[in-house]
Amino acid sequence: MHVNGECYCGAIAYEAEVDPSRSAICNCTDCQKFSGSPWRASIPAKVEDFRLLRGMLKTYVKTADSGAKRLQAFCGDCGSPIYATSAENQTIFNLRLGALKQAAALPPTRQIWMESALPWARNISAVPGVAKG
Repeated sequence: MHVNGECYCGAIAYEAEVDPSRSAICNCTDCQKFSGSPWRASIPAKVEDFRLLRGMLKTYVKTADSGAKRLQAFCGDCGSPIYATSAENQTIFNLRLGALKQAAALPPTRQIWMESALPWARNISAVPGVAKG
């Protein structure tokens, strides 16, 4: 599936080819901190299937509990996360769903790091909501 996205301020634009069946939610505490939310949703794209169309990404390398180094790519102006990848062997970019224009068509098919999931975030369908506001 062809996808395209951009950061909040529009300084970064990109496109990629992805497999919709690979969309996932990560519940690890690192993703919670980086996203400022209970989870982070992403979809993998091969590096060769990703094209940066506009802007320059800023990067930050974090070290996971496992010792693995993960490069986080984001807009240096507005801070929107774009993808994460291995810092040493970049073959896959895990594109952040929130920045993709096709996010609604990419429902996650699995969750990882469930041991870190916030209990109240596992099922929010009963939480009252309003259309706007």
